[in-house]
Amino acid sequence: MDIFKKTQERHIYDEAKDAGVYPYFHALTSGQDTVVQMEGRETIMIGSNNYLGLTSHPEVIKAGVEAMKKYGSGCSGSRFLNGTLDIHIEFEKELAEFLHKEAVMTFSTGFQSNLGIISAIAGRNDYILCDKENHASIYDGCKLSYAKMLRYEHSDMADLERKLATVPEDKGILIVTDGVFSMGGDICKLPEIVNLAKKYGARVMVDDAHGLGVLGKNGRGTAEHFGLENDVDIIMGTFSKSLASIGGYMAASQRVIDFVKHTSRPYIFCASIPPAQIACALQALRILKREPERVQKLKNISEYMRRGLKAEGIKIIESTTPIIPIYTYDDTKAFMACKLLLERGVYVNPVVSPATPVGMALIRTSYTATHTKAQMDKAIKAIKEVLDILEVE
Repeated sequence: MDIFKKTQERHIYDEAKDAGVYPYFHALTSGQDTVVQMEGRETIMIGSNNYLGLTSHPEVIKAGVEAMKKYGSGCSGSRFLNGTLDIHIEFEKELAEFLHKEAVMTFSTGFQSNLGIISAIAGRNDYILCDKENHASIYDGCKLSYAKMLRYEHSDMADLERKLATVPEDKGILIVTDGVFSMGGDICKLPEIVNLAKKYGARVMVDDAHGLGVLGKNGRGTAEHFGLENDVDIIMGTFSKSLASIGGYMAASQRVIDFVKHTSRPYIFCASIPPAQIACALQALRILKREPERVQKLKNISEYMRRGLKAEGIKIIESTTPIIPIYTYDDTKAFMACKLLLERGVYVNPVVSPATPVGMALIRTSYTATHTKAQMDKAIKAIKEVLDILEVE
């Protein structure tokens, strides 16, 4: 059979194109900000992960430009060999101090971080306990590790303990969870996870891609939010959200970092983060440390949006994060909602099956510390109008 046969079959994206509601790959002609230029239209951006509003910050842009002038456009090799710059080391030291961990190592992307960390830490004789709603990169990291993966129902601590109880005592155990779940915006039950880990001799890894800059008084993430910074063994995160760049990191003890540095294939065999990107991330980190009030501003605008949506009778998941999913339930309605909102100058993201269970399609909205109330009021009005048109209850 021709391996390309699957490419000739019709898929949901073909149907969306035929219906004129294809929602992907809209081109921007401006940078990421609270308002962007998208396909010739001024658009309120509530589909970005630019949580602290730093992608357009003058200091971040300047840092990137200066780094490119000094170091060039790329590193031409892996960190393991010729691709380590002094600013890589500088960033890792500052981030480790900020997160209250002994050491940090960086990866070229956030997705690659989970691949590289999990596949190095876990092996054929180990078990990984994985929340059902964890990010796709965690699942792929589990596959790459060849460890036995046990999925527990989303944030179901009773199910997690049932799964833990089945693991043989002579096996290594890693519990992996998103800190903030990227689709639902809810926060993991970290205190219960930590307690179960201690009971069953497991280690805990938190994917804090959507937690850094969002949770905790100082923006250090989920562990700070719960006061459990000494109880989380590995913190993974990204630069592409709060740190206004691209890349990823692992924070842990020095011995664990040294082990992963010398065993992680995605780390060893991938070119290192380009100079401009690491410089932008470093400057964004310094702004976060200098201006922790951005974290509270983000919380305030998220709470304002939640109150406004609920006042219009729109059903949302209760949380305190800047991720607010709005269910359309039907895939086609999710696509149509995105189209109608874009026509009204509001950008949101569609999430449909298989990314969600069938019948649980949603539009994912997310917010930035620099959004204004006027922008939110316009977005709320547009969302209400579109949901009414589509008869979404």
